[in-house]
Amino acid sequence: MSFDYIIVGAGSAGCVLANRLSANPKTRVCLIEAGPADRNPMIHMPFGLAALAHMRWLNWGYQTEPEAQLNHRRLFWPRGRVLGGSSSINAMIYMRGHPQDYRDWARLAGPLWDWPRVRAIFVAHEDNQTLRDDHHGQGGPLTVSDLTDPNPLSRAFVAAGMDCQLPGNPDFNGVTQDGVGLYQVTQRNGRRLSSAQAFLVPVLDRPNLTLVTKAQVHQVTFAGRRATGVQLRDRTLALAEGGEVILSGGTINSPHLLMLSGIGPGAQLQAMGLPVLHDAPEVGANLADHLDITVQAALKGREAIGIAPSFLPRAVRAAWAYLRRGQGEFTSNVAEAGGFARSDPARDRPNLQFHFIPAYLHDHGRRLSLGYGVTLHVCDLLPKSRGRISLASPDPMAPPRITANYLGHPEDLPTLLSGLKLARRILHAPPLARHILSETLPGPQVVSDEALVADIRARAETIYHPVGTCRMGLDAASVTDPQGRVRGVQGLRVADASVMPQIIAGNTNAPTMMIAETIARCILDQPSAS
Repeated sequence: MSFDYIIVGAGSAGCVLANRLSANPKTRVCLIEAGPADRNPMIHMPFGLAALAHMRWLNWGYQTEPEAQLNHRRLFWPRGRVLGGSSSINAMIYMRGHPQDYRDWARLAGPLWDWPRVRAIFVAHEDNQTLRDDHHGQGGPLTVSDLTDPNPLSRAFVAAGMDCQLPGNPDFNGVTQDGVGLYQVTQRNGRRLSSAQAFLVPVLDRPNLTLVTKAQVHQVTFAGRRATGVQLRDRTLALAEGGEVILSGGTINSPHLLMLSGIGPGAQLQAMGLPVLHDAPEVGANLADHLDITVQAALKGREAIGIAPSFLPRAVRAAWAYLRRGQGEFTSNVAEAGGFARSDPARDRPNLQFHFIPAYLHDHGRRLSLGYGVTLHVCDLLPKSRGRISLASPDPMAPPRITANYLGHPEDLPTLLSGLKLARRILHAPPLARHILSETLPGPQVVSDEALVADIRARAETIYHPVGTCRMGLDAASVTDPQGRVRGVQGLRVADASVMPQIIAGNTNAPTMMIAETIARCILDQPSAS
């Protein structure tokens, strides 16, 4: 059997593409996922994300190279390796980014990516259960909901932010992004709604859609410069004449697969013993991510989600409420509240984002912390540092080399330092301070700028938003053109967060689905252009 479209990666983007491209019953579509089906109950129970970091069979579990500006630490980069991809293991926050992000994209990649166009796709995707105005949609495949039972401490965080002169904001995707509030989440009836559940599961019975799981693609095959299919460990899947391979493996896996297929920096490929099909120096470059630092505090009481014998009765009640009604504490996405601020009032958009967690969180949840506490994250939304994905080995099963280059640009550290100081002010503002026994991180002894910078270098981590390694653009040096077509070859596209020309000011899941929808429409409008 041959296919009109072979989609590599059933994550946030791949599931949207599979839905849209298989709508025509005469079109044969194959969707390939390296991981398993999304049957694990911890995926679907929102609070289960606290356990997902431990489940290596659902997670690529990447590590960066030693980061020069972070005390040469290797940072853990979890990415979903399961149907739904990272939308099956993330915190479910629904965020579009700032309109200025997409105006910048339009300048770099053309009017297809300007704010009015992408906004219309966001609205069309959405089925918002609460907000009913011109900024939101109803009836789309992606259910967006308020949290069913937010922790009282999350509301205290909002009040504390307002006490620090940040405006209250009930809708970060509405009139303005600035301010603090409770996040909306991609949940339906208190359960996670991943891209797989929203876009793939409803169409899995289409006879022209083939789903292949637990199958890692080793390379794209070519005849000359035209893609002809993909090579798995034990077989080849072929394209029909005029068909296309679409890479949707994400910011790490898509450039990795391009390089394994002979498309990338020529000297690097040759050094690995790989033939060079197309010398494309920017494959793997332009890597951007949101670097994050936390403030933590121990509580006087037990309002938080805690790891302690005294929490057991609450856990039993939460399990009962979740199973019976899709309500209760187990519907929590953990990062319940947050907001956006500017490190400098002159900024054209917010460049700091907060994620408030009514619990202790250490090492991405991989290290348990006893007791009751809170964690306030702050990240730099618009970093200027850029890193790279590169080959570590010609073996397709070997992970690539990730050099994030955090804080490599001199402007990034002052921004994150400003964010850390503001997060600390919020944590100690009266609405939260009345609950706090003591600050535990960075700790009351860490006061000077020098000490705070040392703390950032010792503790900062990713907040899981890598983008940009197959950037699209109008310029000939870009990896893909504005429709996701890989330059220098035919019949091959990329459609995922890797094509972002610049990182956006917000969470990246909904924008990745928007990217897939936009590129699917390009394909359907021009089926013979490849």
